[in-house]
Amino acid sequence: MAANRSRRLRKKLRVDEFQEFGFDINWTFDASVSEEQIDLIVDQFIDEIIEPRGLGFHGGGHKEWEGIIATQDIGKCTDEDRAAAKKFFEAQPVSNIEIGELYDIWWS
Repeated sequence: MAANRSRRLRKKLRVDEFQEFGFDINWTFDASVSEEQIDLIVDQFIDEIIEPRGLGFHGGGHKEWEGIIATQDIGKCTDEDRAAAKKFFEAQPVSNIEIGELYDIWWS
């Protein structure tokens, strides 16, 4: 039955070519990091990792941040996207970096 779904229905159900994968991300800024530094680091993350890869970040925090990363358009994040986010935060004054596995953001 699934093979007989119309393109419109597949899009509405967000399956097959319309399936979207994203991943969760969490980190904690070190106690020594100021509010201004947090703003600069998050802006840098968006400028260097999120925007160039066509991704979107939805989340926030103060010293402890959490969020989800997905594509800006219909699509799938990749393991390379996960690795880039991890590499970025490993070079920052943060701890407790958690990069989740890829998952279907509509059906998980």
